[in-house]
Amino acid sequence: MGLDIGAAQVALWAACAFFFVMGGFVKGTMGVGLPLVVVPTLSLLIPAPQAMGLLVMPVLISNLWQAMEGGNIRYSLKRFGSLAGVQLVVTLLTVKYSSGLSVASLNLLIAFSLLVAVLWMGFKPNLRVPPQYELAACILVGALAGFMGGVSSLTGPFIITLLMALKLTREQFIGSISIIYLAGSLPMYGAMLWYERFGWTEVGLSALGLLPMFVGLQMGKTVRHRLSEETFRKILLAYLFVLALVLALK
Repeated sequence: MGLDIGAAQVALWAACAFFFVMGGFVKGTMGVGLPLVVVPTLSLLIPAPQAMGLLVMPVLISNLWQAMEGGNIRYSLKRFGSLAGVQLVVTLLTVKYSSGLSVASLNLLIAFSLLVAVLWMGFKPNLRVPPQYELAACILVGALAGFMGGVSSLTGPFIITLLMALKLTREQFIGSISIIYLAGSLPMYGAMLWYERFGWTEVGLSALGLLPMFVGLQMGKTVRHRLSEETFRKILLAYLFVLALVLALK
């Protein structure tokens, strides 16, 4: 029996490493998407709270790296400080009041978040936010992202859509979204630790995900200019849609 358990553990670790490579590949190709891919995929094998905990170091390090590489830190904080502030408050409240949810309930919430993300990105809304409405849009998106982050750790779709609607340059987009993600991830993971959604064990083990994540990042960067972004996007959305259904029925 000991051999069987050992083999099962090896298979689990190998699967986790593969998922981190896959998440890194998506982020390297599209610039975003690490938690969106890895959290729900890991949730098929382990409880959702543990899956969130195993993303702590890869998410923080990758966004810190991207923020430093993209620059414009002062610009991003000044322009999107209201979004980050609202997101912080809503995230803390959501984590607090959803801390008693069962694993099955969290899986359903992650499935719902995934479906929202797929529909949101699938329609690819070509929105434009006029300057006079930017502050209101930032507050609304901060609240929506904070709620989604508090229950599932997935904040990307609303933030991505807003930054696209603001028609930022590529450099501004990469730098700003990294700063926003980093500012949102720190209190989110801190609150999840405080309310014991996951523990320091998961945070420590999450460091093991850095290597496969960076392997995936480099792979994604290599194929970024070879694969049609639209084709890759359609494949990813189809995969996430199926994954959401599987999680909902788990």
